[in-house]
Amino acid sequence: MGSRDGWRLLLLLLGFLLVAPTCRAREAQPLPVLEEEEVVADAAGGRGGAGAAAGGGNRRAPVRHELSLDFYAKTCPAVDQIVGNVTAPRFRDNPGAGPAVLRLFYHDCFVEGCDASILIAPTANNGGGAPRVERDMEENRNLPQEAFDTVEMAKAAVEKACPGVVTCADVLALAARDFVHLAGGPYYAVKKGRKDSRVSLAGKVRGSLPRANSTVDELLRVFAAKGLGAGDLVALSGAHTVGFAHCAHFLGRLYDFGGTRQPDPVMDARLVKALRMSCPYTGGSARVVVPFDVSTPFQFDHAYYANLQARLGLLGSDQALFLDARTRPLVEGLAADRERFFQAFAASMDRMGSVRVKKGRKGEVRRVCSQHLS
Repeated sequence: MGSRDGWRLLLLLLGFLLVAPTCRAREAQPLPVLEEEEVVADAAGGRGGAGAAAGGGNRRAPVRHELSLDFYAKTCPAVDQIVGNVTAPRFRDNPGAGPAVLRLFYHDCFVEGCDASILIAPTANNGGGAPRVERDMEENRNLPQEAFDTVEMAKAAVEKACPGVVTCADVLALAARDFVHLAGGPYYAVKKGRKDSRVSLAGKVRGSLPRANSTVDELLRVFAAKGLGAGDLVALSGAHTVGFAHCAHFLGRLYDFGGTRQPDPVMDARLVKALRMSCPYTGGSARVVVPFDVSTPFQFDHAYYANLQARLGLLGSDQALFLDARTRPLVEGLAADRERFFQAFAASMDRMGSVRVKKGRKGEVRRVCSQHLS
């Protein structure tokens, strides 16, 4: 069964399960200027800082550098529009490029900051040696090529208009915002001024990214290491309202949860049955994918949270957010109010996009995103 046929069948079988209302896309407008801490505090029921998220501790938060909305005001004032002229037709022709680019942005920011280090091309014919760049690592091998191609297309358009000025890191941040908006989500202003990293090191990946079966404790630790809190964790996880996952990321929940040889008792039994049709225990295709959000897989809305309430979360790490007493109230709050989710998501994307950015001589401005300047 092909991947597209698989998820279509899944949606058909689950049609009677859906408890979350379908949110009709509307033309999103730029968000008003918000005090970021107020938005995150409202979403998290508190300040959402790293210490609060991790249950205390003295972990030092990553250094945040000042970015600005008008960073390219004199050198490339139309950069937002130029990137948008690429992302809009790309989304029209290939909607899957949207969640792919958004995932790419997450994977970039969570490893040594938002510095386009994930975009450096993998090493060819590495001779069986150790992985060298971030894309060589197992955690990144399933990142869709269409995401990398989209960023390169946008960067090429920017280079044509403003050669040697705008970084790949900023292009990626802009493209991620565009795709959120194109899928029906919020339009938010993106601060700029990131430099591209001069290195991409495979050894920095392990332990920096959440896993499909991470516990809430593990998730909070990963986020705290970036200076992000529980509110950011829940808001940013809402990106799973769009996109798809490979069967390998949740197979254990269908057949052998915790070594019991039984499915995860938390997952709705009818969802288990439907997923098993696309994802057999053995012999299945590695190319098959199913949607994170079984109700509105191509719509950026807050149905993801209602799905968690209905035990329709696909990944164990997603469902855990509703099961844990620390994050359940946040899930419930965002499930009840789409605008609250949009504001919290935009604020958390701004916070994540500001972590460990490179400035000055610590970075570069690549001409081609997959290649260092020297």
